[in-house]
Amino acid sequence: MPGRGVSAIGRRRAAFAAGLALLLVGASATTATADTVLSQQWHLDAMGAEEMWRTSTGEGVTVALIDTGVREVPELAGRLRGGKDFTDGAPGKRNESGTVAASVIAGTGKGLNGRESAFGLAPGAKILPLKVSNGSEAPDSLLRPVAMNRDLAPAIRYAADSEAKIISISVNVITESKSIHEAVDYALAKGKLVFASVGDSESQLERPVQHPATAPGVVGVSPVGKDLAALPKAAVGHQVDFSAAGEDVLSACAEAAGLCRSSGSTVATAIAAASAALIWAAHPDWTSHQVLRVMLNTIGGPTSGAVRSDYIGYGIVRPRIALKTPGDPGPADTYPLPGYTVPSAPQDDEGVSAASAAGNGRSAAFLVSVSVCAAGLLSLAVAVPLLLVDRRRVRLSRP
Repeated sequence: MPGRGVSAIGRRRAAFAAGLALLLVGASATTATADTVLSQQWHLDAMGAEEMWRTSTGEGVTVALIDTGVREVPELAGRLRGGKDFTDGAPGKRNESGTVAASVIAGTGKGLNGRESAFGLAPGAKILPLKVSNGSEAPDSLLRPVAMNRDLAPAIRYAADSEAKIISISVNVITESKSIHEAVDYALAKGKLVFASVGDSESQLERPVQHPATAPGVVGVSPVGKDLAALPKAAVGHQVDFSAAGEDVLSACAEAAGLCRSSGSTVATAIAAASAALIWAAHPDWTSHQVLRVMLNTIGGPTSGAVRSDYIGYGIVRPRIALKTPGDPGPADTYPLPGYTVPSAPQDDEGVSAASAAGNGRSAAFLVSVSVCAAGLLSLAVAVPLLLVDRRRVRLSRP
């Protein structure tokens, strides 16, 4: 099994005894005063952002953000790459989560007319916005999963072929897809680091991890609150790998006021991706495996002393520790999480070139599959989250 050796796990076990409070301990005192926007961004204060920015701002690193679109708000001036719309302009309910996620990653702190505004964790990073469907344009509920799944695989492949080093997927889809798994394999084989939201649920009984965080090789990210505990609506499962701040996160957004507060796995995923950007910018010669391994080895793990839990995964990301004392990044060509081996060469879908897959991906084969599968989608939407067993991921422990 690839990944960390027993000694690395043992070293981290000893560190776990200090608990999640290590996220806060040792962070430098912020220079922000009580009346600044920065002082209201509790997650940046807790993570020691201003101390980290003296070492790295994420400059030189591009994050491909797969979400429902990013608006060109003032806080993202100079931070957005060209991007691509995989919805073909399909009408649908406007969803601003992509603007929030982009701002959480790379907000510059400069709002309209240069006024003070919210910072992202990696304000020097760039964002490649890739717009996918949230299913709202579908004429009925049977077609909504089709619309959501339709865009995701080609968006991942497009990101894999881009300059982006990190892929952050904020959206969740209802059903798993072979094409999505193959697109993830392709991206990882191209040296990308892939994070995905584990999802949030209104149900207290069933909170399965949602796709594509279930795909092997994807780092599933869950939100924690100000008390450093998992949020009650966050997904629970063995595919939860990392956690990050995900409660009452202040950021720029597309609303008239210019600022909004958000909670959930979308913002947590953005913070995890931004953390990776900070580390990779400081160590540009590292591979994605080495960046991920250092994140894993410096994480604030479960207070129980377990290696991981189904609620917060291996623990809460701590880029400040990773920047200050990264330790040995380990082998450049070995994926550090158990249960997955990166393909030795990028693999295309059968009969589909990487170039065509990076386009809109709506081939004749796709249209045929839609007509065949639409009738069964409603039952799949209910059954798959409850019955799916991911045999390519390893369940290590329960909380």
